Amino acid sequence: MSFSVALSGLNSATTDLRVTSNNIANANTTAFKSSRAEFADVFTGAAVGTGAGVRLSQVRQDFAQGNVEITERQLDLAISGKGFFVLGDGGSRLYSRAGSFGLNPQGFVQNAEGERLQVYEPIATGGFNQGQLIDLRIQSETLPPVASTLVDMNVNLPAGAQPPTVSPFTASDPESYNHSTSTVVFDSLGVAHTATYFFIKTPAGWDVATAIDGNVSGTPQPVAFSANGTVTSPANGLLSYPAYDPGNGAVPMTIGLDLSRSTQFGGNFVVNSLNPDGQAEGRLRNIEIDQTGVVLARFSNGRSTAIGKIALADFPNPEGLLKISDASFQQTFNSGNPTLGEATESTFGLIQSGGLETSNVDLTEELVNTITAQRLFQANARVISTLDEITQTIINI
Repeated sequence: MSFSVALSGLNSATTDLRVTSNNIANANTTAFKSSRAEFADVFTGAAVGTGAGVRLSQVRQDFAQGNVEITERQLDLAISGKGFFVLGDGGSRLYSRAGSFGLNPQGFVQNAEGERLQVYEPIATGGFNQGQLIDLRIQSETLPPVASTLVDMNVNLPAGAQPPTVSPFTASDPESYNHSTSTVVFDSLGVAHTATYFFIKTPAGWDVATAIDGNVSGTPQPVAFSANGTVTSPANGLLSYPAYDPGNGAVPMTIGLDLSRSTQFGGNFVVNSLNPDGQAEGRLRNIEIDQTGVVLARFSNGRSTAIGKIALADFPNPEGLLKISDASFQQTFNSGNPTLGEATESTFGLIQSGGLETSNVDLTEELVNTITAQRLFQANARVISTLDEITQTIINI
């Protein structure tokens, strides 16, 4: 019996050394969580006894936060605070704190084990569908062009202006209009054109003419202002012009002008804002991920599109998770059911792009544990040696 007690001590010391050595070996592993071996004495149930040795109770994992190391790589992600990344693995759902992701040939974002990062799908009207998770996919596609249909203009036209000395209006003669401004608009093929707007003072108010690439479209449209300097006619401030055919195979361009926010005050002619809609074609330039987990694709035409929002998960008992791969865990009965959410919301931490969470291993503490486990092993080995001597003495009697 004494031999088995000492042998259990040797086994426990060996297990303790194995857990400690694993911690030390993974001191530089991304998001590695250190473990510790916990032991309990063996109870035999006898009314009077000296105990039956020691056994491994459990190996407990410490999910304390590790430091965040800056890498400046966009697909390196770290969670500062509570939460796990949600991963998809052939229909199974896994969870991880390790955020070292890359792209596979199809553009899916995944870790080294091929487990794909899960995100909330964007909704066309804005926001994200929190009822469904999808694989995050980044495709190097061209963002199609969008034809311009409206120019939102906020200008101030001087109240004291006089009608031009030359009439009728001619785009090539600056004496036939008071002021002008221009902007870039796009046809259905994404080709850029210059739209110029001319402001002509009349006894009743102002006429506004437009020309695209120097070609006047239709006749000048009237605009009237109240005594307070606000637009009264047209009532909604929208001016319409005939369609212009750019002659390159694109759909004829029909571009309205919104002057509803424009004014007629006593100051000078000032263009406060000039915002045309539409866009040229765009090629993917880079990916940005903000601290809330929104993944933005930025294109060469200056546009950006949200392609997903990273989902996070938390558990009532993270220590109950089952580790099944190099960096991922699986839900168990002991861990409880996951609660899905978003970064910075509720109790979830924030996501830091361009950084990785480091291991939470304390090397000093692990080295002390190594010495302690070594001494325990030596002490139990000495007990076995002593018992062997006693047994040999008994045999020799």
